[in-house]
Amino acid sequence: MADFPFDIIGFDLDGTLFDTSADLTDAVNHALALLGRPALTVDVVKTMIGRGGKYMLQQGLEASGGCDPEVLERTYPELIAFYRENIVRGTRPFPGLAEAMDALDARGVKLAIVTNKQENLAMKLVAALALDHRFACVIGGDTMGPGNAKPSAVPIHEMVRRCGGGRAAFVGDSIYDIMAAKNAGIPAIAVSFGFLMQPVEELRADAVIDHFDELLSTLERLAA
Repeated sequence: MADFPFDIIGFDLDGTLFDTSADLTDAVNHALALLGRPALTVDVVKTMIGRGGKYMLQQGLEASGGCDPEVLERTYPELIAFYRENIVRGTRPFPGLAEAMDALDARGVKLAIVTNKQENLAMKLVAALALDHRFACVIGGDTMGPGNAKPSAVPIHEMVRRCGGGRAAFVGDSIYDIMAAKNAGIPAIAVSFGFLMQPVEELRADAVIDHFDELLSTLERLAA
């Protein structure tokens, strides 16, 4: 199994590894309720996920009556505090993830997370699901400093560095994931089951998977 063509597989978090939509929706709606705004549905909030919590709240405010910058800044800490305390109430791994991680681990592949979620929240979530030991590193949207979140290649390059170097690929569900991988010069795989803002074909990934049981064969095909 040591002949597997990749040394490192990086994953986005929200909408790729885990379905976090229920908990993120609850956090957005908590913030909106504080302002007397109407609640949003999970399907609406899903389209707002991918660029971090503040962007998600900004979009939520726009969708529920308009976004004033002062209101955004005042309400954002409330959203984060609520989310931190309720981070895995409804969050679940996507089907087949555990088996895919086991198979990659058996082949000596290091797993990593690069997300636009705050690093401390990402680490808390993964630990709460008792999966923190599975990942060589967790890089958040704030880890590399302002302007260096996905779609920047910077966090992808840092992922490779922290994992000790080698051939890497990245798996995600948004244009920011695919662009980050392409900007870093590594193969990009899109998941069709994620929080898509557009048809998955429009992401122009190197490959698309519909279930995690397709991941290893897809990686082998890409390498070939």
